[in-house]
Amino acid sequence: MHEKERHNVILSAVQERPVVTVADFCALTGASEATVRRDINTLHTKNRLRRVRGGAEALAPPSFVGLAGRTFAVNETMRGPEKQAIARAAVDLCSDGDAIIINGGTTTFQMVHPLATRRMQVFTNSFPIAEHLLKNSKNTIMLSGGVIYREQNIILSPFDNDVTRNFAATRMFMGAQGLGPLGLMEADPLLIQAEQKLIGQADELVVLVDSSKFEQRSSLVLCPLNRIDVVITDDGISDRAVAMLEAAEIKLIVTQTGAAAETGSG
Repeated sequence: MHEKERHNVILSAVQERPVVTVADFCALTGASEATVRRDINTLHTKNRLRRVRGGAEALAPPSFVGLAGRTFAVNETMRGPEKQAIARAAVDLCSDGDAIIINGGTTTFQMVHPLATRRMQVFTNSFPIAEHLLKNSKNTIMLSGGVIYREQNIILSPFDNDVTRNFAATRMFMGAQGLGPLGLMEADPLLIQAEQKLIGQADELVVLVDSSKFEQRSSLVLCPLNRIDVVITDDGISDRAVAMLEAAEIKLIVTQTGAAAETGSG
């Protein structure tokens, strides 16, 4: 790709999102990191974009349009008892002193209440999870850096060299938009980029999904089934979904809502 073509690709890319990294530009142009950095410097000097650490941004950055999918506020009102039971079962897998990652979401948020009695190291990209645990528990909290997406209440970083790479966890707990034969699915590429980084820092991946998520699909696959170690769901899960998880050799924990959940069933 010639220099002028690279410049056009770079200028186009910075109009799509707040910050584009050098690695992203390399993937888009097929050029080396040194060449991309030289292109960024040239365009910065010509006042075509703004050079920032690790990448570049548009002179008039695009306004945030949010992430695909339902907002945190909407999701929080749905299937509350199921999410609470699933979250209790998730915390039962933890021991004091563990280092864990909790991905942002309304099901994983329910983990904060049983976590109030624990003392662990918790890394999260969820502002409400971090805030609640800081105020109501003795857990050590590490929060990822980046842009706060208000509607989803999560923090996403466009940079590869953020603090995520410095945290090693025994388990990562996360939800998803859907779970099917192809794996775990999400609705937004930015979410997938951030979550894949988090998954890479954990020995074990624990997925928290209510039974309705087995009927939902997306065009974007976050990770294949063979990367998932444990799935925690409610007793509305279908026999077909159970068979799918068993075939993939994924440990399945099924919770019950109501009084049965209070006794620790599942």
